[in-house]
Amino acid sequence: MEKPEAPKERVEALLQDKLEDGSVRCNVCQRRCTVPAGGRGWCKTRLNSEGKLYSLTYGKVSSVSINPIEKKPVYHFLPGSQWLSLGSLGCNFRCPGCQNFGIAHMTGPVNTFYASPQDLVDYAKKNSCIGISWTFNEPTLWFEYTLDGARLAKEGGLFTNYVTNGYITEESLSLIAPYLDVYRVDVKAFSSEGYGKVANAPDFEGILSVTEKAKDLGIHVEVVTNLIPGLNDDAGQLSGIASWIAKRLGEDTPWHVTGFHPQFKLSHVRPTPPSSIQRALAAGEGAGLRYVYVGNVPGHPRQNTFCASCRALLIERYVMDITKNRMKDGACPECKETVFGKFSY
Repeated sequence: MEKPEAPKERVEALLQDKLEDGSVRCNVCQRRCTVPAGGRGWCKTRLNSEGKLYSLTYGKVSSVSINPIEKKPVYHFLPGSQWLSLGSLGCNFRCPGCQNFGIAHMTGPVNTFYASPQDLVDYAKKNSCIGISWTFNEPTLWFEYTLDGARLAKEGGLFTNYVTNGYITEESLSLIAPYLDVYRVDVKAFSSEGYGKVANAPDFEGILSVTEKAKDLGIHVEVVTNLIPGLNDDAGQLSGIASWIAKRLGEDTPWHVTGFHPQFKLSHVRPTPPSSIQRALAAGEGAGLRYVYVGNVPGHPRQNTFCASCRALLIERYVMDITKNRMKDGACPECKETVFGKFSY
């Protein structure tokens, strides 16, 4: 990706409350850190300088790739389409099994380069991408940059996607919602204790309410739960997640249950056993969810999309590749049932 502009060292945060003692409250994520003068927020990416809060990561790109939307994973929004995917630094969680801990936890030096929001649009179009996805680390912390990028993307006829842990505030979501097409959210557990173990987060109710708001605002929502043995794969939590999706997001909302691969501080934990996968599938079906998928298990039949009415095979996948697509105008070719999602543009 070309880098014609000099990097911006810092950009003033959009959502902040300046307090009388010179500290600042950050309102971009649900931690709502009170940052003292000269200090940084919990995420390490926001600095209080002389009573004003600044983002330190505007335009700083640590990772970039072009891949299909299935990698997010998102299965019901333009399947097979190619997206420019990029990430930066930092996170507002501290997941012990994080896949991208080097950039998210900033455990050591990380090389970054600067790309302006317009660079993203130009690069996406140059490489025949239909959209831009902010992923790899939590995009909420990159808020000012992703908001500018999303606005330009929509002006340029591109789609947009957040791959998020859902710990964004309602204020932040409301600002970016007019420019955000897809909200792919992790629901990592269904109890405060569970979230403490898998994310070092104090609660989870706010994640649920903001996700419901995203749905109400007309954003396409898909949910992912990575099944970690002994931490979040018990029947109670899985049934809780499935029931919440069905009741608050709708039975058509896709739920991706994915296999855990041991790494980082959970390298001693075994991979997700088949019994956990089956327990999650049973929870989804018991709650009435129409599209429950299995990820990170190559060749599993539940990678595929089936008609929720007649069970005909609609889209066949292997890992991130679509090997067969029988959809006809967004519907099942057998029984003509309309399938939830966006399948053409």
